[in-house]
Amino acid sequence: MTAKIVVVGSFNMDLTSYMPRLPRPGETLHGTRFQTGPGGKGSNQAVAAARLGADVTFVGRVGTDIFADNAFQIWNSENINTRYVIRDPENPTGVAPIWVEESTAQNAIVVILGANAALTRQDIDNAAEAIARADILVAQLETDLDATGYALRLAKQSNVRTILNPAPAAALSDEMIANADILTPNETELEILSRQSLDNIDGAARSLIRRDDQIVIVTLGAGGAQIITGRNSTNVPAIQVQPVDTTGAGDAFTGALAVALGEGQDLSEAARFANTAAGICVTRHGTAPSMPSRAEVDALISK
Repeated sequence: MTAKIVVVGSFNMDLTSYMPRLPRPGETLHGTRFQTGPGGKGSNQAVAAARLGADVTFVGRVGTDIFADNAFQIWNSENINTRYVIRDPENPTGVAPIWVEESTAQNAIVVILGANAALTRQDIDNAAEAIARADILVAQLETDLDATGYALRLAKQSNVRTILNPAPAAALSDEMIANADILTPNETELEILSRQSLDNIDGAARSLIRRDDQIVIVTLGAGGAQIITGRNSTNVPAIQVQPVDTTGAGDAFTGALAVALGEGQDLSEAARFANTAAGICVTRHGTAPSMPSRAEVDALISK
């Protein structure tokens, strides 16, 4: 079956610089390469889901500038439904300057949200029909938090399964957390959200659980993914790859997880599918352009 995914989220134009190492405060370094490309956690997750075969609808805001034109180009090329994307005449499209350390593939990112921060409850209401028809609603924290929380609530009222990628980490209300069936933080985000040491990842994750049926999946990079419920904790190993750019890995994981669950895969299978998509993603430069196809993921899983 084809998964129907609604992504409420952000688009940012990525402005990526590659360098031998990340600079210290006050230091100027020569980089080796610069590129621009479509990004934003929401858009990346939508692209990931679309390339993996899902029917994807995107809900968000961009400006009226050339970066917004770039956003629609990639969405149209991936057959993503953009009926509920607003072109905001008052706010620019979001941007994300990114620094990538070539020797380790680690990165540092600054996000300027622009139009993403102007998303409203009315924008969500306009997409209510699409949300109600979805198998999965996916959200992150690069758009207005009130509107994002409202989208999660609306989805739950329509009995739609919800995934919240709590990134970048921010203070969240109990209601917003409770309306997420699955949370997908990485280790840094888990530490910020839980305000607990990661000496006990299970305990930190369980501090976010507000309902008996809630699930936290902590992405651990080369350590795979840890699936944590109120009672159990299971590790799903990562695939072994040589990373060149880890920037879009979490987005590949969340988008792929939504597709697998929307198709009816069980949680362990879905996490394995998501790990594989993320593993392929980090072997390529960029964010949205690095998202793998369904054929690539299926072929690697079959091995």
